[in-house]
Amino acid sequence: MAAEGTVLAFDFGTKRLGVAVGETLIGLAHPLADIAGEEAAPRFAAIAKIIEEWKPARLVVGLPLAVDGTPQDLTRRAQRFARQLEGRFGLPVTLVDERYSSVEAEASLREAGGYKALREKRVDSAAAQVILQQYFHEHAA
Repeated sequence: MAAEGTVLAFDFGTKRLGVAVGETLIGLAHPLADIAGEEAAPRFAAIAKIIEEWKPARLVVGLPLAVDGTPQDLTRRAQRFARQLEGRFGLPVTLVDERYSSVEAEASLREAGGYKALREKRVDSAAAQVILQQYFHEHAA
């Protein structure tokens, strides 16, 4: 496992960011918040508050790829977002393949009776949870 401690994960989207939190010691992720809006300044202000509160050792960003694994427009935007996080907050950032994370998150919410969460667009933080669990799985000792 990489550096121990708290990890924050982001499901990058142009209209919303999903955020999840987890601990490397137990390798378990939890949905945390959705950050709405397209403007960079308010997004990064909200992220700064979350980072100040949770004091993560690492950040994880979902890398959206096409089904065949090739990059798409959103791939480049997520990579840029990851570089901005690293530059602004001085924390290591890991990109994780996020194909099907939103589909998996929606299925999990439905199974758990989370239709209200789906309606409230909480699927983004659930997708971030899936991304973070994937990171823990890939980096388990």
